[in-house]
Amino acid sequence: MPIRRCASYSSHMRSDLPYALGGAALGALLLGNAVLSPDAAPLSVIDVALVLVMAAALALCRRYPVVALGVVAGTMLAFHVRVHAGVAASFPVLAAVYLAAWRGRRLAAGVTSVLFLAGFLVRDIATAPDGRPAQLLVERTSLLLGWFVAANVAGLVARQHRAYLEQAEQRALEAERTREQVALRRAGEERLRIARDLHDSLTHNISVIKVQAGIAVHLNRKNGEEPSPALMAIQEASGAAMRELRATLAVLRSPEDADRVGLSRVDELAERTRAAGVPVEITFSGPPMPLPVEVDQAGYRIVQEALTNVTRHAAGPANAWVHVGYSPTELTVAVTDDGKPAAETAVAPGIGLSGMRERVTGLGGTLHAAHDEDGGFTVRAAFPLRDPA
Repeated sequence: MPIRRCASYSSHMRSDLPYALGGAALGALLLGNAVLSPDAAPLSVIDVALVLVMAAALALCRRYPVVALGVVAGTMLAFHVRVHAGVAASFPVLAAVYLAAWRGRRLAAGVTSVLFLAGFLVRDIATAPDGRPAQLLVERTSLLLGWFVAANVAGLVARQHRAYLEQAEQRALEAERTREQVALRRAGEERLRIARDLHDSLTHNISVIKVQAGIAVHLNRKNGEEPSPALMAIQEASGAAMRELRATLAVLRSPEDADRVGLSRVDELAERTRAAGVPVEITFSGPPMPLPVEVDQAGYRIVQEALTNVTRHAAGPANAWVHVGYSPTELTVAVTDDGKPAAETAVAPGIGLSGMRERVTGLGGTLHAAHDEDGGFTVRAAFPLRDPA
């Protein structure tokens, strides 16, 4: 609490500084004018004190506009009565009137203007020499009246302009919120549509594959035969595909509550790949650390797609190595195999590689996917863990 109170006090001091400087400048102007003017009376300690009080009141007029306005008007009227400072005594009052009107204190600004003008005029009439033409009093009074009317009007205009800007900013923020809500609603509708399409088509086909593979395994065992590794791999992969598809549908329907995949489940990918006949070795470097959800998911998907490519495209026996490296600023995921490609061709940017590259670059990372010199294939992704693009 003391720290917060000190910060608030410091903020108020910075906001009041321009008004304090303005009050000091007007006070110096008044004292200098009283010293140099031939019509002014000699200054006393009381007169200097009145000027100092006026400067202090102007320094606080932002926070206390009505009180500051009354203090400034009273001190300047007293200063004019004692010293006969002329129209210079009205300058601080004009500033206080403008600020009060700008802060919405219209009645106080108007009443103070009338009272100050009346006191100023009464003092001039009471001390005017007998031979002084009345025209000079009328001209000065008219001049001061115009100045005070202008100060009140300028304060009101400035307040209306500020209110207009605040309303325009509020309308812009409201429009932005409305656009965001419409975009979120449309995105939700699109997710639901995709979820329905996946459920109606892909889920059915995978279910058929899983059921048929299970029936084949059951019949083999019923006939006393051991199911082939390929059949067992189909059964396991179809079951895993169903689980992941259900998780994907859950994400599409309710992204906040879905159980997301991550690198903590990379061992499951390795087991499924081993069941398909490809030995997989997993290594880690660096201490594991909490990762952003998007990076954790993307790393898992990179390993999944790379291992799937090994089982699909490697001609003959192959081995795969998965490496996950943690550092304070970067996560690296690498999948390397020693399988011979089915055809000696350049890497074609198919859907799998394109999808991996989109995942990685979308998080500000880099992806390397290419054949090795010995005929294997390497996929390496690097994700920045600070300030992703």
